[in-house]
Formats: sequence, structure tokens, C-alpha cells
Amino acid sequence: MNATPPHGRLLLVPTPLDHGCDGQSPLEAVLPLATVQAAAHIGHWISENAKSTRAFLKRVGDVAPLATPVQAQQITELPREAHKKGDHGPGAARVDARALLAPALQGHDVGLISEAGMPAIADPGSSVVRAAHDLGLQVVPLVGPISLMLALAASGLNGQHFAFVGYLPREGPARLQRIQELEKLALRTGQTQLFIETPYRNAALLQALAQGLQPGTRLAVASGLTLPTPQVRSQAVRQWRALLADAGQAAGPWDQPAVFAFGP
Repeated sequence: MNATPPHGRLLLVPTPLDHGCDGQSPLEAVLPLATVQAAAHIGHWISENAKSTRAFLKRVGDVAPLATPVQAQQITELPREAHKKGDHGPGAARVDARALLAPALQGHDVGLISEAGMPAIADPGSSVVRAAHDLGLQVVPLVGPISLMLALAASGLNGQHFAFVGYLPREGPARLQRIQELEKLALRTGQTQLFIETPYRNAALLQALAQGLQPGTRLAVASGLTLPTPQVRSQAVRQWRALLADAGQAAGPWDQPAVFAFGP
């Protein structure tokens, strides 16, 4: 009787934060060599976007030889509804992640990857991690950049008590209501509120925050993290109002991926 092959692992592979940005940092400047080498040996992937995964693997191949050529990599995308609704919590997309992990049950390491940063953190993928645990697979998070943590550390806000709240509503009245609800929570508990937005709406969100928050609340915006010219500004809302009144939407390069945070 043939022995059952040992199971592969699920590796959580972080990627550079420069997706959607004008420039790129050298891969070895933002990812440890051990992470790059681990990615180079993976031939099976569960991906947020196959095109961006192939682009990442080409960058990996420039640093460490790929065990499997990019064209031969097995890349399976998460369902699109997982991007829109998420794959965890109320109202989330139903993803049968166990089927995605079939290669790991056959003995292959599988990489979980998003377009930027750590998968399953402010990105889909938690259903895959859960399924790996339920199947008895080893889950190995690799070291790399996480935009939320970098922004929080650079904000001067409470790093002991914080929450990531995802995206705020797009519509003006609903967005203002949500901003004020979160501000009340932050002022009452000291909890920092972290959130993100699609880059082309960053400027509109910044204006809404400057107008909707109380003057003394501290608001931080971080963009271009790990790039050659990162921008992190953290100051009271009254100072943001003065800045935006003088400079308008040109108060900073907020047209690229950014993390917003506020608190007392």
C-alpha cells in the first residue's frame, strides 16, 4: 500500500506596498531574503489577482531562482465576490476554501497572496487560512510589510488599542454619520480608528474628515509606505483644515494607496 504523502503548508506571502503606485522599491529593500526565497520555491498559489501575482513572481525571480517558471505556476484566484464582500463575517461571500487547498493535501506548499501587503489583513483570504487549520495544514506567515501597522506606528496615535474598520460609506450623509460615530467611540475609549479608501477618492475623504471631525481630534494620513518618498502627516483636525484651505487637494500626494487613522 502506498503511503499517504505528507501534507504541504499554507504560506502567507506578503508583497510590496507599491501596487498601484507610480514607482517601485527594490524587492530586497522591503522583503527579507528568507521571504523571497520561500516565495521562489512555491508553485501553487491562491491569489487575489493572478496578473499581479505573476508580476510579483517576476520580481522574485530577479532575486532568487524560481523553482517553477512563471508561466507554469498554478495560480487560482479567489472569487470576485470575496473582494467586494470580504470572505469573513456577516454578509461575506461564501468561499469553499477547502477545494482551493487540494494541492496542499497532495503534498505541495501553497502560497496565499494579495496585491499588496499581508494577505487576510485588510484583504480577502481569511477563509483560506481557516480552511487550512480545519484541514490540519500548517499555516506559516512570512515576514513582510503590513501597511496598517506601519501607518499606526508612524501616526503617534494609540498603538495599544486600535481597530481597523475597512472602508467608510461613499455617500456624504452616511459617511459623515459613520465618521462621527467612530469619533465618539475613539474619544470615549481612546481606541484609534484605522481605515482605507480607493486612491482616487482619498482627497474627497480627507476633506470629509477635516470637516466632520472635531477640531482637536488627531488625524493621520500615511501614503507611499516603504517607497523612496513616503508621506506621513499626523496633526489636529484644525491644522488639517488650515492646510486644506491654503493648498486645497494639493496638500499631499494622496492619489496613491493610503491609510487613514484618527483618535484623541
